[in-house]
Amino acid sequence: MKRIPITGPSITAKEIAYVTDAAANAWYENANIYHERFEAAFAEYVGRRHAMTLPSCTSAIHLSLAALGVGPGDEVIVPDVTWIASAAPIGYVGATPVFADIDAKTWCLTAKTMARCITERTKAVIAVDLYGNMAEMDGICDLADRHGIAVIEDAAEAVGSEYHGKKAGSFGHTGVFSFHGTKTMTTGEGGMAVTDDEALYRRMLMLRDHGRKPGDTGFFNAEVAFKYKMSGLQAALGLAQIERIEELVAEKRRVFSLYQARLGDAPHLTLNYEAPGTRNTYWMVTVIWDRALGTTKEDVMALMAKENIDTRPFFHPLSAIPAYADAADRTRARAENKVSYALSPYGLNLPSGASLTEEEIDHVCAGLLGILGAKGAAGKRPALSASGRSPPTNTNLMPLG
Repeated sequence: MKRIPITGPSITAKEIAYVTDAAANAWYENANIYHERFEAAFAEYVGRRHAMTLPSCTSAIHLSLAALGVGPGDEVIVPDVTWIASAAPIGYVGATPVFADIDAKTWCLTAKTMARCITERTKAVIAVDLYGNMAEMDGICDLADRHGIAVIEDAAEAVGSEYHGKKAGSFGHTGVFSFHGTKTMTTGEGGMAVTDDEALYRRMLMLRDHGRKPGDTGFFNAEVAFKYKMSGLQAALGLAQIERIEELVAEKRRVFSLYQARLGDAPHLTLNYEAPGTRNTYWMVTVIWDRALGTTKEDVMALMAKENIDTRPFFHPLSAIPAYADAADRTRARAENKVSYALSPYGLNLPSGASLTEEEIDHVCAGLLGILGAKGAAGKRPALSASGRSPPTNTNLMPLG
């Protein structure tokens, strides 16, 4: 079988037509026409007053922190298990990251794990909706309100997900999104920040445009700031994608359901969790196996590659990677974040593109079960198999100890 990529975009004639029109016409007095349409459609979909197109989710987090006044001497709580882009902007503003543990089922920050990290220096929290799942946003926001802590919801991987009827990105002071080429909806590269706070929105507008006040035509900059803008071509692509967003989400959930039918009842495996009242958009179908099988994600990735299957590792704890070797919170996090360190070595992201066929998913599952089954047999564990029975719902899957 040809190589199966980890993911990929869904591009139709609509995207091509919008981008073609932008290339031909979105200049001069029409330069912002697709930005405005994209921002309006995205804000309406998420349920926010304001949306701001940006070159990345990283820049959205950076602008959020800067506009909220986070700086040197401040601490910002971030889950230990996430992509480094969630945490790197904390350093951009001179603040200190504090790494919180994750929940064993959702793989996200909770109010309980956040509470352990709060000090008198805590200025903000970045709650990450990991792999399309939703963090415990009600509890996190309530706790943050009681302590005067700003909330940034990192929904980079969760566009379209829902928590008790509210869309991902609709919680906290800002919600931030990624439109990287691997994401559920894409602009190639790109991002978005959303907020209901008018003053915060205006502050972010100025900071993203080299410190020019909105509407300034005299190039009379008020302060030194940043250059964080999206091109009109990207905005046109994004508009087409947000107009198709429920179709894109449905495809992600279709792919997960096919994996669940094949892996959901396999012993010693756990798939992405979907709590009652939550809609998980399954950006990355993720599997975690019992560590007693005696193999790690690096070993399984290498063997899957030999089967022409691309995979990605479950994120390493930030407190474990070289980039944060000198982080002030590293020693505490490595000792206390038990779930992060228990799960990370034994998890993979499986191919999750919307265009995956059942045949390709069969190949991925057969490869995974064969590899883990062989490892289990070597360790005298029960064999892994896909029985073909109707799987249990993933809300009943328990974390592996």
